[in-house]
Amino acid sequence: MNAYIVVLAGFGIVVLLTAWLPMVLKELPLSLPIFCVALGALIFAFPDLPGVMPHPNEQLAIVERLSEFVVIISLMGAGLKIDRPFGWRRWRLTWRLLGISMPLTILGLAWLGTSLLGLSLAAAVLLAAALAPTDPVLASDVQVGPPGDEEEDEVRFTLTSEAGLNDGLAFPFVLLAIALAHEVSLTSMAEWFVYAVIWKIVAGIGMGFVIGRALGWLTFHLPNRAKLSRTGAGFVALGITCIAYGATEMVKGYGFLAVFVAALSLRATKPEHAYHQKLHDFAEELERLMMMVLLVLLGGAMTGGDLFASLTWEAAAFALLAIFLVRPLAGWIGLIGTDPPPGEKAAISFFGIRGLGSIYYLAYALHHAKFDNAHLLWSTTGFIILVSIVLHGISVTPAMRHLDHRRKLATRASGVTARAKTAA
Repeated sequence: MNAYIVVLAGFGIVVLLTAWLPMVLKELPLSLPIFCVALGALIFAFPDLPGVMPHPNEQLAIVERLSEFVVIISLMGAGLKIDRPFGWRRWRLTWRLLGISMPLTILGLAWLGTSLLGLSLAAAVLLAAALAPTDPVLASDVQVGPPGDEEEDEVRFTLTSEAGLNDGLAFPFVLLAIALAHEVSLTSMAEWFVYAVIWKIVAGIGMGFVIGRALGWLTFHLPNRAKLSRTGAGFVALGITCIAYGATEMVKGYGFLAVFVAALSLRATKPEHAYHQKLHDFAEELERLMMMVLLVLLGGAMTGGDLFASLTWEAAAFALLAIFLVRPLAGWIGLIGTDPPPGEKAAISFFGIRGLGSIYYLAYALHHAKFDNAHLLWSTTGFIILVSIVLHGISVTPAMRHLDHRRKLATRASGVTARAKTAA
């Protein structure tokens, strides 16, 4: 049978399932990512198929580019969702997660990597940096709604904005791991700080802002016949994503950061315009399709590509500590002294799902430097992603419903109290 025809038919099935499954799974404690991974694992578990799906380490360039594409599309969609104006006080919880929780997470995971897994410092830093960011692709179930949606509470907003920004801000530590894998000196560390921390972050933010503003003007403020918004074409979001990412990478900035900032800048341009909804809808549909394809392949790598061949008891313990202890504890510490109730703080700290962004960082680093125990890094990362997908996929729907219910009760109670005071 012609392999191309089989792949074409299989892709058609995936497209239909991408459109149909979210409606079916909406009321169930089961997420689309869980189904995708299970489907891929089942397909490639058949006896005739082993060997068809290679180990990710054998196709680093392909894995890097595929995961990179789905992440940048996800970042555009996340930025277009956010209605809250950018600001220090309005985004205070996000800054705490980025400035306190993420460095603590990287520190904790790197220490576990050296002490529990016996990794070198370079490999431990790489594993920690790859696993530190909340994934913008798989965190969609705990993100804010589409543009103009009123359901933008602190939990959803904080996790959305964190997922949008932390992918770019984790990159300096990935580059640090690459630097540590080569010759380490005071000069190389100084160069890393100036280039990877200062220049690339500043360039990413600056390019994203300028591109977002410029394309926002082209979209909404040109004379009526020339406005991009008049086209009604949602795929403009893809063009904006690629321009922001490509142009920023050309000047050696962080493209991930630029895409999210560009989306925020674009969203802030005439925010009430209905065209934002079309841009967001296209980005979300493309993201969901690409996510489903990659997660099916991830499931296939688990059964047909021997992804877990190097998984040890120590690696499994590392994964459970990362999910149940390191991220929640670091998140809670970062939110000390802030306003949200304990339940919301716990949700923000716990729902830091790991996913396709971690795969990208690992593939990128392994493609650019030689690290020891590469297969152990893949097995550990894959296991953490699997546990995270299943755990968060099952728990997120009931948890968010519970928080929404408590929030409504609190709002109702405060309204009754206010009326009582007015009457008195």
